Amino acid sequence: MRVITQLPHHDLRKVQTFAQITEQAGLDGIVALENQHNPYLPLVAAALVTNKIQLGTAVAMAFPRSPTITAMAAWDIHAASNGRFYLGLGSQVKAHNERRYGIAWTPPEPRMRDYIGATRAVWQAWEDQSPLNYQSENYSLTLMTPNFSPEPTGLPKPPIAIAAVGPSMLRLAGEKCDGVRLHPFSTKRYLAEVSNVELERGLERGQRKRENFEIVAGGFIATGPDEESVAKMREYVRFRIAFYCSTKAYWDVLRLHDLEAMGEKLNPYPRAGRWDEMAALIPDELIDLFAVVGTYDTIADQLEERYGGLADTIYLPIQADADINQDKLAKVVEKIQRIPCKFTGYAEWTSAEQSPANA
Repeated sequence: MRVITQLPHHDLRKVQTFAQITEQAGLDGIVALENQHNPYLPLVAAALVTNKIQLGTAVAMAFPRSPTITAMAAWDIHAASNGRFYLGLGSQVKAHNERRYGIAWTPPEPRMRDYIGATRAVWQAWEDQSPLNYQSENYSLTLMTPNFSPEPTGLPKPPIAIAAVGPSMLRLAGEKCDGVRLHPFSTKRYLAEVSNVELERGLERGQRKRENFEIVAGGFIATGPDEESVAKMREYVRFRIAFYCSTKAYWDVLRLHDLEAMGEKLNPYPRAGRWDEMAALIPDELIDLFAVVGTYDTIADQLEERYGGLADTIYLPIQADADINQDKLAKVVEKIQRIPCKFTGYAEWTSAEQSPANA
């Protein structure tokens, strides 16, 4: 099983040291989120001081950026890192698209399908130095002059994954992507009975092999070298569970466990700014349902029990502002990497699979 973690992208001056520590500890990847900060900038900084660790967005918002803008950011980081970039894309929910980004909302599955095809078409035009001609319902791209085309890299194209919660996006991930980033607000039952089932349907529709498709999971993990650090992470997880319980877009998970009443109870709290009160309503048993909690000494076994056979890559939280015991971190990473998984590597997409007709 692969192990990744999040860069401390709130302070770009700390990124490079953290990236080097995680690479030396044997992690497989580091990712940058797009919430309070741009996800691409810290990956540029990390690319310049590392040699083998994968660098990815987890996730970058797709629709506020044109596919060409996203393609260029990914291309430059991929080239700077000698082929180590991973493009994770997210659609975001309707309210954020309309009220935070100021763009019109359309059904996300067909738009994301076109977005993936358009991004790959731009990359292909740059690498082959060929005319750009991508036509779809949502995007029409037909102009790419030499002045706006970066140099070919000779590298395999970056893998593309999407964040997915609902059935249609899960099927799209299996059909058209190199991987999926499952939302942390999940449970073992939802992972087995919904996420993996819909992903398999997508893989069948796209005639894809499971070993070339990466399932990134991990949910909420509260871990650390000692009980004090675990307790701190557990309370952070309690807050995050409360937030997602309050958001209707994630209630499919609650419905599976007959917990929709909890979501309805918490739904008004964010609009009233009652953030601290929300967390207090999450009982310990709900943390155990959604999270894996344990020190470095026990977490590998717990992760195997929760995710063995259901996921390929685990997001391991590391407190960047704390003193990192690199030896302890390396040992727990090695234990997790011994857990068997189905993913063996990304497959290169053919030109036919990238064409607009197959997007």
